[in-house]
Amino acid sequence: MERQLAGKRLPAVGLGCMNLSHAYGQPPPEKEGTRLLHRALDLGVRHFDSAALYGFGRNEQLLGKSLSARRDEFFLVSKCGMTGVDGKRVIDGRPETLKATLNTSLANLQTDYIDLYYLHRLDPSVPIEESIGALARMVEAGKVGAIGLSEVSASTLRKAHTVHPIAALQTEYSLWSRNAEIAVLDACRELGVAFVAFSPLARGFLADLHLDPGAFQEKDIRRPMPRFQPDNYEKNQRLQAEFAELAQEAQCTMAQLALAWVLSRGEQLHVIPGTTSIAHLEENVTTGERVIPGEILQRAGALINQKTVSGARYPTAVQSDIDTEEF
Repeated sequence: MERQLAGKRLPAVGLGCMNLSHAYGQPPPEKEGTRLLHRALDLGVRHFDSAALYGFGRNEQLLGKSLSARRDEFFLVSKCGMTGVDGKRVIDGRPETLKATLNTSLANLQTDYIDLYYLHRLDPSVPIEESIGALARMVEAGKVGAIGLSEVSASTLRKAHTVHPIAALQTEYSLWSRNAEIAVLDACRELGVAFVAFSPLARGFLADLHLDPGAFQEKDIRRPMPRFQPDNYEKNQRLQAEFAELAQEAQCTMAQLALAWVLSRGEQLHVIPGTTSIAHLEENVTTGERVIPGEILQRAGALINQKTVSGARYPTAVQSDIDTEEF
């Protein structure tokens, strides 16, 4: 299954590379990360998504070491506007910061251009027009192929699009995170912007029936998330059990059903599930080969949605840094 992204035809299932270096506890050793990236290429994955933030540069360095010799085989994505400074996450959308971040990223990635470059977060202290203007100059310089936005509202997308065409918008979208349905999906359709869904497996919730939040490592970003807190998680597990039965009925895995549901929401949608497991990678990549009845997809959507899931997407402090619409 191929779809249009920034002027290219790419498989609809890409690879989110974040958890090879960041966010879900101790990342795998570099050799294992390299092995997974090579296997992804061999399986036909062509959309690799990284960011300056991930591992504070280490994720881009991993991709550079692992994939630079095969650079012409894939579509490279990264992000700026949110980086690590003195060990802390900092949102900074000033043009001079974005330019410096790009130059560092190009060196880390061992390339002279990035196919799609996202503004990772909206900096409320910098007009979006200024940040996009800086990204447009990167396109003019030949260092960036196309511009994207991450975790922004429909109104921010529209403002940005008046400065320079926005090729893609990335935000969390899955059965249990439907905020994009408020306005952003419609805006993307209207403007001809591809929509890239990150965390389409609901932070692993829709891929693993035995997921145990009590076993999350200290640096796992899911630990403070409301949906994984004991009271909420107990309620959500009831939905998960029914979802597993639906997957069994469809003769596919939970992950494949979850990804197929997202991809069924429109031709402009792409998914970038992340994993550190080659077995899970192989499972995700074959989603497009599955024919899942529309009736089962509809039942999945009725089972798990913003009205049935317990708990907010993010803790209040984290949500305050995000520009997306909220229910």
